[in-house]
Amino acid sequence: MKTIKDLEIDGKTIFIRCDFNVPKDEDGNITDDRRIRGVLPTIRYCLDRDCKVVLASHYERPEPGVYEEKYSLKTVVTRLKTLLKIASNITLANNVVGEDTKAKAAALEAGEVLVLENLRYEAGETKNDETFAKELASMVDVYINDAFGACHRAHASIDAMARLFDADHRAAGFLLAKEVNFFHKTLEKPMRPFVAVVGGSKVSGKLEALRQLLDKVDKIIIGGGMAFTFLKAQGYEIGNSLVEEDLIHEARTVMAKARKKGVKFYLPVDVVVTPEFSEHGVAKYLPSQEIPEGWMGLDIGPASSRLFRQVIHDAQTIIWNGPMGVYEWDKFSKGSLKMSHDIADTHATTIVGGGDTADVAQKAGDVDEMTFVSTGGGASLNLIEGKSLPGIEALKS
Repeated sequence: MKTIKDLEIDGKTIFIRCDFNVPKDEDGNITDDRRIRGVLPTIRYCLDRDCKVVLASHYERPEPGVYEEKYSLKTVVTRLKTLLKIASNITLANNVVGEDTKAKAAALEAGEVLVLENLRYEAGETKNDETFAKELASMVDVYINDAFGACHRAHASIDAMARLFDADHRAAGFLLAKEVNFFHKTLEKPMRPFVAVVGGSKVSGKLEALRQLLDKVDKIIIGGGMAFTFLKAQGYEIGNSLVEEDLIHEARTVMAKARKKGVKFYLPVDVVVTPEFSEHGVAKYLPSQEIPEGWMGLDIGPASSRLFRQVIHDAQTIIWNGPMGVYEWDKFSKGSLKMSHDIADTHATTIVGGGDTADVAQKAGDVDEMTFVSTGGGASLNLIEGKSLPGIEALKS
């Protein structure tokens, strides 16, 4: 897979597929701009070479063909102007591939940036439509993919468009290359002990990742809602806690494989329980074996946090994907925040999967202490699972 440094781009019009799908508050203000900052080195590299730059990204899931301002990239453009410090040279197009947008792209001067509107306003984006991809490609000379967080989706700007350019006119941006290299090197040749911390709500979304990790790691810690499927598989009463009944057998299989391979497998020994799924519900700590009927676990308890800290204290590599509980609610966020602090305090190479896990590290104030924080939740999980990512395959084809 070529990177942008391998191409001759001086003076050309460059298309950069970005991932500007950033979180916002109820007033539409960006609360975390890491994904925007992540692509800045690629943009600056192009601008330093007198390129004309066209940026494109999706944002959430608007209904195709229907313009809604809450899905617009206006706030992203405002933040870009602040970060790049070239306010007068950045313009937001009125649409994605309309005639006025194509005219603006054709009129770009060296050092100017045009941001296309939300790609998902066009139905052809999610359908991986080649006609739509050709319209995007008609505006530029070179294709660069720097949207790691979207690489697991076979969409037009990720897959079909990349295949329209030959190997001398398409490449990965700096962020995408960094993400892929980091995960590849870590999973292939980790320093040991290698510990995986896996959380989140459901086993189903991470079952394949768990199977793959068992072949690579020395220890696995399970937290979050998915832990209750494993606890029930061991015969414990879990009350009304989240459980995937159809995966209990799979949970037993995973634990049996861990024993067979000598991988140490850790589950919470205590949990924070409440009688209702509410931010303000009554909460108390109980051993994992003593969850009352009608109550549910929404976080790991303090004893589990101490146990898990001991498990990771000698680690040389830690990969963390998934929170330990309902971290969005303060009452049930302590386990996730403590896990973030404990991982940050180690001397290990620490890799934080994107999405919710990165949000926890941000909330805990530990982002700068982590070795690497991924910008893509689903994409990083697919890499752990050993799956090929459409966006990367298109660049390599």
